[in-house]
Amino acid sequence: MGNNVVKEMNVSEIDSGAPEITGEYTVHIPDTISDEWKEQYLNYPDPNNFPVAPSKYDVEAWKVLQSSFEEQSIAQSAEFITQLGVVYESTELGDVPVIDVKPKGWEENGKVAIYTHGGAYTLLSAKSTLGTASLFADSTGMRVISVDYTLAPYAGWSEVTDQIIAVIESLNKKGIENKNILMFGESSGGALASSVTLKMRDKKMALPGAVVMWSPWSDITETGDSYYTLKNEDPTYLYETILKPSADAYAKTEDHKNPYVSPVYGDYNKGFPPTLIQGGTKEIFLSNFVRHYQVIDNADQVVKLDLYEGMPHIFQAILPYSKESKEALVKVNRFLNKYFHNQ
Repeated sequence: MGNNVVKEMNVSEIDSGAPEITGEYTVHIPDTISDEWKEQYLNYPDPNNFPVAPSKYDVEAWKVLQSSFEEQSIAQSAEFITQLGVVYESTELGDVPVIDVKPKGWEENGKVAIYTHGGAYTLLSAKSTLGTASLFADSTGMRVISVDYTLAPYAGWSEVTDQIIAVIESLNKKGIENKNILMFGESSGGALASSVTLKMRDKKMALPGAVVMWSPWSDITETGDSYYTLKNEDPTYLYETILKPSADAYAKTEDHKNPYVSPVYGDYNKGFPPTLIQGGTKEIFLSNFVRHYQVIDNADQVVKLDLYEGMPHIFQAILPYSKESKEALVKVNRFLNKYFHNQ
């Protein structure tokens, strides 16, 4: 999921050794992270208290849950967007709604980032994740097209991936070549950036210039060691309450391991753009990152796995001015300068 909502919770006294959050769950706060993040961990809510996502058939219940997340996320990011001073407008590309974000002082250079937002495929929108799109635009200097794709359960993986490809084809008609398009996404949106790229390749389309994924949900099944070893360490969510219902709403069970749904199962020997995967060691998705990196690397494609000590899901967008987030954004630019901007 993207754009986490942070709330107050009761915490224990913190000693000078290994502080812990206590409540219905306990999470270790390592001494090896910045003071900003130590403080942030004290404000994370207990994921056991999060609402349970409904069945894929309960459309009205999904509307209620989606509305709640949407309102909170918009309010949370409003001030940050103003501080960055980005310029944005809502429009359509290929009959798909998008938000076109340009950083302060932007000048046309023919390059654009396609942003596929997170939210477990069932939550949030281009509007409510505008903070992340704006952060990426500001930190990279790039124009960002945030795709407001249709959420599950109203649309499934096939329609969603086609919507994003339609946006790209619309940009092609405007003279923007795929080599000048960067695919960027976080969480489910990170996986979506990769899935769409695989689908483009298999459709014999030219590949995007590069792919950047933050905390990608590369496998929507509960597969991988960290789903178990970090289950009580990830402060973001529990698989069974949000992720599993969302996975089922997005794809039929028999499609969960389709590469266009869970790109960790893709065949990368057929070619793939230079790829950067960033994530934290607190995430239950950690095995996703490692497995996705390995399958791309084993195919002898250019890929970098960039992990951050003690960091949670999508840490870059939660505390963008923290030491860890600043370092991650520097690494993004370093990667883009080497593999995208200079091609």
